[in-house]
Amino acid sequence: PALLSILAHLATQHHLVVCARGVEHLFENFLGVLRVQLVAPESRRIGALMLDHRLDRPADEWVRVGKSMPKRVGDIGFPMVVHPHDADTAWVFPMDGTSVWPRTSPAGRPAVHVTRNAGKTWRRLADGLPEQQAWWTVKRQAMTADVLDPVGLYFGTTSGELWASRDEGGRWFCIARHLPEIYAVEAAVLA
Repeated sequence: PALLSILAHLATQHHLVVCARGVEHLFENFLGVLRVQLVAPESRRIGALMLDHRLDRPADEWVRVGKSMPKRVGDIGFPMVVHPHDADTAWVFPMDGTSVWPRTSPAGRPAVHVTRNAGKTWRRLADGLPEQQAWWTVKRQAMTADVLDPVGLYFGTTSGELWASRDEGGRWFCIARHLPEIYAVEAAVLA
């Protein structure tokens, strides 16, 4: 399988989010026991579907949270960041998943989408981001959060820009431009 990312909630072992592409089975290692879970094959589109799943312990069922994304956006994207203090909050950066699949922001209008209710609903966060002609994307390791309150979010683009939000995505600002393509972003709180 082509497993892309597994994100564990920092405060508990009871919550996992999995982002995968082209996957029929998810492999889980929980308390030292390796298990294989079948992802519903009827929800797969070969080569183009990004599955965003959530597992809440002690349940055994993976829930696809991406299906409630707006239809014009879809649930294809690389990065997903889980809130460090709230397991029901997560942010994703979707990309165009049309038949051409250019792997850029949908319609050239980048935005982060947030759920605050475990994927039941999503809201677009784009204040401060380019409103048009921004044909870049964010790779899966190029988006992160800090542990502050409110949580700061950070992402780097394929066009070499580094963006930040001090208020959980409410307002974005570019903190660096003209860098090479950004593959990974990490955040640290310095004493």
